[in-house]
Amino acid sequence: MPVYLLGNEVAFPPVDHAENGLLAVGGDLSSERLLRAYAEGIFPWYSEGQPILWHSPDPRFVLTPTQFRVSRSLRRVVRSQRFEITLDRAFGEVIDACGTTPRPTQGETWITFEMKQAYEELHALGFAHSAEAWDRGKLVGGLYGVSLGSAFFGESMFAHEDDASKVALVAMVDQLARWGNTLIDCQVETNHLARFGAENWPRERYLNALEEALKGPTRRGRWVFSDPSI
Repeated sequence: MPVYLLGNEVAFPPVDHAENGLLAVGGDLSSERLLRAYAEGIFPWYSEGQPILWHSPDPRFVLTPTQFRVSRSLRRVVRSQRFEITLDRAFGEVIDACGTTPRPTQGETWITFEMKQAYEELHALGFAHSAEAWDRGKLVGGLYGVSLGSAFFGESMFAHEDDASKVALVAMVDQLARWGNTLIDCQVETNHLARFGAENWPRERYLNALEEALKGPTRRGRWVFSDPSI
């Protein structure tokens, strides 16, 4: 299969043309293009100095609220209220931390300056959201992603204290379940998310589930917990 070169038109080739997950190169990170990509099962993933690379892997790593598993030990940390968890309070700080926090199994960050600008624009438009974990007023963990319909597309997480990002994830998934979310896209397999119940789906299954999820309304604007006890 060829790797397609994108031009100015906001359009993508069929995802079943992806070669080992890589579908296309080029284009831009405009909000219109990013939202079109997510709606078609595509996401950008590249490193500094590379052109924009667009991916649609097969299989796709997916988590659903009904499959979400939390260990007893982590539930104890959640109940201890060691961390204060918020939504959309510090989106820019979260994406900065995701891009700068060292990861033992990952080299240089893929969150380029252009990526950061693009997702901050999506946040301003009400499509991108973050969950934050605070310890005595200090941001110590969090995650961010994009929301369309009843689907949430997870992008990245970070933790500066043990369990901080995990507790933020638990709170986010619990809230998504309350809102009727049916699909959490984790993109590619990681051992970390597998422990929470994420699993590989054939791309066709993922695309069918995404099509159904996009029939629901998108919850735009700043998010807050519907349960004030969280």
